[in-house]
Amino acid sequence: MEYWQHIYQHFNPIAFTIFSFKVHWYALMYITALVVGYFAAVKFGEKFGIDKKIIDEYVVWAEIGIILGARIGFFVFYVPNNHYYLTHPWEMFNPFVNGHLVGIRGMSYHGAVIGFIIATLLYWKIKKVDLWKLMDVVALSVPLGYVFGRIGNFLNQELYGRATDVAWGIYVNGVLRHPSQLYEAFFEGVFSFAIIYLWYKRYYKCKGELIGLYLITYGFFRSLCELWRAPDPQLGFIFDHVTMGQILSSFLIVGGIIIFYFRRRACKN
Repeated sequence: MEYWQHIYQHFNPIAFTIFSFKVHWYALMYITALVVGYFAAVKFGEKFGIDKKIIDEYVVWAEIGIILGARIGFFVFYVPNNHYYLTHPWEMFNPFVNGHLVGIRGMSYHGAVIGFIIATLLYWKIKKVDLWKLMDVVALSVPLGYVFGRIGNFLNQELYGRATDVAWGIYVNGVLRHPSQLYEAFFEGVFSFAIIYLWYKRYYKCKGELIGLYLITYGFFRSLCELWRAPDPQLGFIFDHVTMGQILSSFLIVGGIIIFYFRRRACKN
């Protein structure tokens, strides 16, 4: 257990170096998340009668929306005094600082959701696909890929938890903290998938229900895990002990409830 608590002292977030370019474990985990999510979408797409060609096309659209939304959302939601970036949006994607390549750091899940929604609506409008079937495939695929994204956060030594005295805590800069990234990988990824696929499938009646259920489960578990996750240092608590992540997740819960209600009602009419 002592080795686990000091794992960051024994672990290099850089997986390997190609010439002078450093490849981080986070990048590898992000790629793994995309690959797992894609193959899950293909598999579940077959069950919903969605051709692989549609999945292939849609993944490109969705990923562009996710990346743009996640990056822009980071500056909108998590960067104070962001006027400069909002008036110079191209600087959000500048991987250089003082002439040094540092990569692009800082992504917002909730911003990714907004970008995803915009990309999805554009794809649906142009390609005339069955939107709700496609969304149910997304609801089953995203949690599986999400697991690796949070593992990537853990390996990258970021988004760590609050100070604690639990035996499985890990030291971050000399302070024992919750490994909250792994809590999120389990609750927002593995457990959400178990609820949506393994438990709810016996109650499934109408297409579109699963995406509503996913938004509810993710929003709830993200809010729960925020109790163990350290608030963003540049923001702190927004008010009382409420974090920005909990505020944004409340919108997902409400949106999920609305979608679930109206999709279930649609099947009754």
